[in-house]
Formats: sequence, structure tokens, C-alpha cells
Amino acid sequence: MSMNNDLVLYGYWRSAAAYRVRLALELKSLAYENRPVHLVRDGGMQHGEEYRNLNPQELVPTLLHGKRIITQSLAIIEYLDEIWPDGPPLLPAIPRDRAYARALALHLSCDVHPLGNLRVLQYLERECAMPQVERENWVRHWIEIGFTSMERMLGSSPNTGAFCMGDSPGLVDICLVPQVYNARRWGMSMDPYPTLARIHATCQELPAFRAAAPEAQPDAP
Repeated sequence: MSMNNDLVLYGYWRSAAAYRVRLALELKSLAYENRPVHLVRDGGMQHGEEYRNLNPQELVPTLLHGKRIITQSLAIIEYLDEIWPDGPPLLPAIPRDRAYARALALHLSCDVHPLGNLRVLQYLERECAMPQVERENWVRHWIEIGFTSMERMLGSSPNTGAFCMGDSPGLVDICLVPQVYNARRWGMSMDPYPTLARIHATCQELPAFRAAAPEAQPDAP
């Protein structure tokens, strides 16, 4: 792993968005300092003044590259891919394939994941008095809808290989794996999604994916 000691990642072990960035860093073989931001303890460290000065959205992840501050996981991933082009590419070279990869990644990271993230569930509990069972059903409902369409897209695409886009892992796999983690966390079966399950299993064989896994992080309980 190349030494880039000016890379600092603020994240949380179970955050899907931070998980994506860890995967990109590992796949690009970039060394970084991991600074945990506990999203629950003491009301959430992300809401404290020190972190809010870094990221006014009060979300993880945040990447520091020297004096640069970069937020939003997909923006961070593309930044890493552009700044370190010598590492394995995370996006296809052909423009139409890049557009397709971005569409799949945005589907998972913008249409599916946010509906089940912490602040949405906290709002449903606090403002809507939604019981836990119903909140869990809410999360599973939106993941199921997203995975059903994702299965159809990947299952019928000539771009699909061992991974989502051919035979090398990239941006779409980086978004898929954390969402499968979330699905299993909420008790979902992957049986209805054989293509997604196959690609996820292939990813898990790679050292980069094992190193970025939530349970492998220093702030995991």
C-alpha cells in the first residue's frame, strides 16, 4: 500500500457511505489515517462543533487530503480515482460505460441507501412515533425495491462480468457491497437477487474488501 500520510478519513465503522470510501482507498492501495466519528454516542459526534467545522452537513464520511476537505462518498471516490490514476481504475474508460456505472452507483447510494440511514430512522422514531418493527419494515421495503431493479439491470446487462462492470471491481461494486451489508443487517435474504449475491461473494474474496469491512475497523465494538 502506497504511503499517503496526508490522507485522513473521518467515518464510522457501520456507515455505508464511509464503507464505500474505505473500499476505494483499499482498492487504490492508498494508506490513510482512520479517525472515527461515533454517530450515536453522546447524541452523535457528527453534531459537535469541531466536526461541524469540517463538514457542515454533519455527515460522514469526510476526507482530508492535506488542506483539502472533500465530502460526499461518490465525490471522494472519483477524486481518489482522478488524483491517483496509476492505481486500478474505479470507473470504465468508455464514456457510455462510465455513465452506466455512475447510474448504477447513484441508484444504490442516492435512491436506496438514504431512506434507511440513521437520521431518517431517528426522525421516523422521534417525529412520527413509528415503532421499531415498522421502521425495520420501512428499511427492508426500500432495499427490496432497489435490489429488485438492480438485479434486473445487472442480470440483463452485457457489461456484467465477475463484478458489476466487467471482471474488475469498481465504483458499482463499492456501492453494492455496503448495501448488501445493510440488507443482511436488517434480516433480508439475498435469495431473490442471485446476481447481486454472486457479485457480493466474489468481492468478499478480495483482500481490499475484507480490510474495508465494518468489523475490521478500529472503532467496531
